[in-house]
Amino acid sequence: MKSTEKNFIRRLKRKKEDAIEYVVDTYLPIVKAVVYKVLGPLQTDADIDECISDVFLSVWENGDQFEGGPADFKKWICMVAKYKAIDQYRRVGKKRNREQGMDNMPFVSETNITGIVLAKEEQEELLVAMSKLNDMDRDIFTMKYFLDMSNGEIAESLCVTKAAVDNRLYRGKKQLSVLIKGEWEEEYI
Repeated sequence: MKSTEKNFIRRLKRKKEDAIEYVVDTYLPIVKAVVYKVLGPLQTDADIDECISDVFLSVWENGDQFEGGPADFKKWICMVAKYKAIDQYRRVGKKRNREQGMDNMPFVSETNITGIVLAKEEQEELLVAMSKLNDMDRDIFTMKYFLDMSNGEIAESLCVTKAAVDNRLYRGKKQLSVLIKGEWEEEYI
């Protein structure tokens, strides 16, 4: 039996080789795009190819943990690609820093550290607020602001119109603002 759009997830969970071949053939362009967006300007082609291979290896090894349909699979593989690329970026950055030595490393002031901590706290507040949105809005915000997808790409991925995505982003921003403001008031009043 050969893998198709309807059965590739089930076959991937059973570790059928034709399933990973189908995944590579179908999702290679989007995985390349995500990896290149993170690594492109700073990495060599060999680093990018290695990262793409790591993505598909991870999909093969963890495919049995995936739950959902083809649309969910596309989001999942994009997230795997993004996080693998970020990991690669960090690894190469650490390696370069070690090679440059401590003399060339920039000084981190207390002000910079405070700014980093505040930014991290704000990101955590945003993620908590996003978890209170409905599934569709949460998916749209994740694709828009964490995967850097355009509204048109999001609309195509979710099988809705671009106008629907625009409206959901607009209303979702208002809703997030209210949620975050409400949490802030609860915390400090």
